Amino acid sequence: MLKTAILYSTVDGQTLAICQRIEQVLRESGEQVTVINLTDVTAEQLAAVDKVVIGASIRYGKHRPELFKFAAQHRALLDTKLNSFFTVNVVARKPLKNTPETNPYMQKFLTLSVWKPKLLGVFAGKIDYPRYRFFDKVMIRFIMWMTKGPTDTSGTFEFTDWNKVEGFAKDIAAQKH
Repeated sequence: MLKTAILYSTVDGQTLAICQRIEQVLRESGEQVTVINLTDVTAEQLAAVDKVVIGASIRYGKHRPELFKFAAQHRALLDTKLNSFFTVNVVARKPLKNTPETNPYMQKFLTLSVWKPKLLGVFAGKIDYPRYRFFDKVMIRFIMWMTKGPTDTSGTFEFTDWNKVEGFAKDIAAQKH
C-alpha cells in the first residue's frame, strides 16, 4: 500500500478543500493518505511516504513564501518521491489560463522554485467576500473588477472544477515507482 502525504498552503481554505477531495480519491484507490499543513510537516513524515502532493494558493499574485522555503529545504527528498504540485488561483477560472502551461502563477512558480514537480495541476479557486476582512474585500473586488470577475461583495463564488480535481487525483493515484 502506497503512503501519500498531501501538503497544503492555503489562506482561506479552498486549497485544503481540494486536498481533501484528492485524499478521498486516493483512499478509494487504496492509498494510505495524510493531509498536513505545509508549515507543520516534518522531514521524518516526508521520509516515511512514497508520494508527496503539494497544493498552494495564490493571494495578491503570489504563492506564500513558506512554499518556496519548503521546496528549497526539502528538494532532495522530494526528488526521491513520486511527487506532484498544484496551484489554486482565481485567474484559472478563465479557459485560456487553467492549465500548467498557460497559468501565469504555475509558470512563475516553476521559474522561481528550485523543485521541479513531476506532475502539475491548476485549479480555479473561490471568492468568499463575506468572510474577508475589509482590506481584502476591497482589494479582491478591485482585482475582480479589473479582470471582469464577480464584484458583488455579498456573494461567494466558487470556480473550482471538481471533476478536474478528481481527474488530477486519479493521475496521482496512477503514479507508480
